Amino acid sequence: MGDAWIRLVGETGVRANATFADVDAAGMTGDDLVVAACLGAAAQGDTSALFDLGVVYSTGSHGVPSDLVEAHKWFNLAAVGGHEEAGFCRADISDEMTAREIAEAQRRAREWIAASRRAA
Repeated sequence: MGDAWIRLVGETGVRANATFADVDAAGMTGDDLVVAACLGAAAQGDTSALFDLGVVYSTGSHGVPSDLVEAHKWFNLAAVGGHEEAGFCRADISDEMTAREIAEAQRRAREWIAASRRAA
């Protein structure tokens, strides 16, 4: 497993293209690895992973605190990628957000898209 590469993005404290050894050295286990795996798949454009990250952030599961701005970002990216449920979930959490929070989520989604294009 030490040679397996995963792409970690976000606020994990581990650099992009980290190995599992790097993740272990950062003290990440269990739930952290689930989120890291989703981040890696999301970086590859997996819309289900984008959606799953939206669920994680909207519910505060897998050791991640609830963050509707991040949830909106991930649901938005999944919806843009064609995930059918993501748009409904994004609309649902939008009802609980301010216009400023929604704008911030959209800004973060645009940053993710721009970073993904630069990486490709």
